[in-house]
Formats: sequence, structure tokens, C-alpha cells
Amino acid sequence: MDQSRRYARLDLKEADLIAQGQHVLCAYRMKPKAGHGYLETAAHFAAESSTGTNVEVSTTDDFTKGVDALVYEIDAEREILKIAYPIALFDRNITDGRAMMASFLTLTVGNNQGMGDVEYAKMHDFYAPPAYLQLFDGPSVNITEMWRVLGRPLENGGMVVGTIIKPKLGLRPQPFADACYDFWLGGDFIKNDEPQGNQIFAPLRDTITRVADAMRRAQDATGQAKLFSANITADDPLEMIARGEYILETFAENANHVAFLVDGYVAGTTAVATCRRRFPNQFLHYHRAGHGAVTSPQSKRGYTAFVHCKMARLLGASGIHTGTMGFGKMEGENQDRQIAYMLERDVAEGPFYLQQWLSMKATTPIISGGMNALRLPGFFDNLGHANVIQTSGGGAFGHIDGGTAGAISLRQAQDAWQQGVGLVDYASDHAELRGAFLSFSSDADKLYPGWRTALKAGD
Repeated sequence: MDQSRRYARLDLKEADLIAQGQHVLCAYRMKPKAGHGYLETAAHFAAESSTGTNVEVSTTDDFTKGVDALVYEIDAEREILKIAYPIALFDRNITDGRAMMASFLTLTVGNNQGMGDVEYAKMHDFYAPPAYLQLFDGPSVNITEMWRVLGRPLENGGMVVGTIIKPKLGLRPQPFADACYDFWLGGDFIKNDEPQGNQIFAPLRDTITRVADAMRRAQDATGQAKLFSANITADDPLEMIARGEYILETFAENANHVAFLVDGYVAGTTAVATCRRRFPNQFLHYHRAGHGAVTSPQSKRGYTAFVHCKMARLLGASGIHTGTMGFGKMEGENQDRQIAYMLERDVAEGPFYLQQWLSMKATTPIISGGMNALRLPGFFDNLGHANVIQTSGGGAFGHIDGGTAGAISLRQAQDAWQQGVGLVDYASDHAELRGAFLSFSSDADKLYPGWRTALKAGD
């Protein structure tokens, strides 16, 4: 059934839709299956996203037609499809009238991507008008609160030096706490990896008690505040709340040094919103475990990592993993800095839309995945600043002199970059950074040819 007469309005202008402020705009890469016209398929896509059905139904009236999603731009050759969704389409809470990300996803990436006439479709950008933007929580805290705890300037406070305790599945409670203490002697921040929570070999109550003690001892030893991100992800919101309350009670006087990690992709928007609303004073650490199933450039369906991170800011993430922009082990490229800019800035350009955030708090980029001290300067050059949370697992504990030296080497790499000093030169009188060259020699050979001679390091 050709629905283009009802669900396509190619006379509509994007600038007018933005000025009127009554539509959420979405840009997709969409390809119809062979034998299906582009406009016909696009209109079917919009219909399935909103008020359409496969047959004419008697319950359709003038009101429902007034909230149709409308195709307003197509480019079949470039596979670009743009749809305008009336704000009235989206569900809202009965408790406070706020918007919900679950509804946004239900409509914009719901059944439409699985229809028989669609070869593939993937959302690459969306625009939230002010009237819709203001209905989302947004972040309550971000890296500024971490800088406050760490005693740093509240603007340009620099990289929060972090790690993930490896191996990925975790350790038994005391070895885990010992590893935390070792890193904290040189670094700032430790996060659970996504499998770590309440495993039978590492009960949460036992592990958290020991980690809280390790934090106190590390703070006493260094005279510096330390930070920990505890995984509270669960299927049941009540379980998440129980974990969060126990963790805060156990850390006690250091409760404001604790972030809560939520696996927002696998546990969903409900888990993120539960943490954001139940624990508004804690840094909400959005981990993206599993997101590559739909966001990978190799996937033709779903949505991009850019879209995923933009949704996370609306939802209220304090920080979200953004990949390493091609400088670590994760899939990505230099242009992924566009993701960080959309998270950090009050006005930012996306692949298709300019988004104004209207003073909504920024979400902090969290950089993780195969990074070490040697890779940081190139990353900072690409991003243009060092105001990120950076977590190196192997990049810290893979250091030849252990986790403390690994943490210090990461900080020294940032210091060298901020001072405009070449990393090899800086390493000549900073033992921990020199140790990073020895520890990650394959990276050193690739990134800093001639380092062996300069640092008098043999093969």
C-alpha cells in the first residue's frame, strides 16, 4: 500500500520545522529492498513509526492524521531519509509529565527497521527541539564534581586518571582491594568492569567493604582524594537501589567519592533513569557494553554511536564511554571527536543537525580501551583538550613497574602534553613515563621512532 500521499511532505523545509519547534527530526541511512520505490518505502517507514497500519482502519480520524510522522527529505542516491516526528507522538510520565527515552526509541527505531520492504535503515542523527529537550532530566553532575572532590580547578581540571581492575571478570575481594590500593597510590579513579558486581567468588558486600577501606588507606598515604565507580547494574530497579544504598553506607564519609556504573545498553533506559533519579548526587557512569551490536559501522541497522551518546546526555548520564577515536583498541576514527563535542558543548554540530542544549549539563567523555601513556598525546591533539575520564587497564597494570607506576605514567603523559613538551623528552627525566616506553615498546616504535636512542634503551 503506497502511503506517500499521507506520510510524505517533501514541500516541508527543515529550517521551518526547526523554527516552529514542534517536531523531533531524525536522519537515517535507508535502502529499500529490490522492487520497492524509495519514496514509497520511506513513507511506509514513517507510517510504521507513528500512526500507520498495513490496512485502512475505521478508527483513523483527523486527530491521528495530525500527528503523523512525515517524510520531509529524501536522497535515494545517498540513501538519506529524514522524518519529522510531532512531539505529541511521544509518551510521557504520569508522575511528572517528563519525556522518556524508551518512547523515543520505540517510535524512531521500532518496527520500522524490520519491515519487509526495507533492506536496511540506521539512524545517524536526531534533533530535539527546545519543547522536547526540556522534558528530559539531563545530567545532574559531571566531571566538575569529580574535580571538586579531587581539589582541582572547576574549569579545565584535566584528565581524571583511571583504570579498570583486570582481568575483566574481576578478582576475589582482597586481591581486588589490593589492586585498587596499588593504583590509587598514583591515580585518581577506579571502575568496575561490566561483569563485576556480586559474583559468587566476589560477593559485593565483602568486596565493597574492602575497597572502601583501601580508599581510606590510599587517601591517608597520599593526602589526595580518590574515586571509585561501582557497578550497580541489575534487571530489577529495586536491586539497583539496594546495591547503591549499601555502597553509599559502606563508603560513609567518602560517599561523594563514589560513582555508580550502569550498563545502559544491556540494562536499558529504565536502569539509567533509575540511577539518575534515585541517586541524583552521584556521578552516573554510563557503560555501553554491547552497544556495538547495533552501533558498529559494520551494522546497517540500529543507530550510530553518535546517536547513542546523544541520547545518553538527554537521559542524564554524567559520563559515557565514547571509544578512543582510533587511538586505542576499539573501533573508531579521529572524527569520533564529534561525539565528545556533542556531549560537552552547549551548541554542537552533528552529522545532520545543529543541536542547542540550552544549558543542559554536559556529559563527560570516558575514554577506555587499549590506551596507555604513549597514546594519550595524539588523542589529546585530536580532541583539543584533556578534560576527560581516561581508564587504562593494561595501560596501567601492564607497566613493568606495576600499577602505581602505570598510573603515574598516565598523569605524566598528560602533563607533558599540557606543557607542550615532547613525550620522549619528558620521559628522559620521568622514570615512570620512561617505563611506559619500555612496557609498550611496540607502540613506542610506531609512534616515537628513535626513542630507544634518545632514552638509551637497548633492545
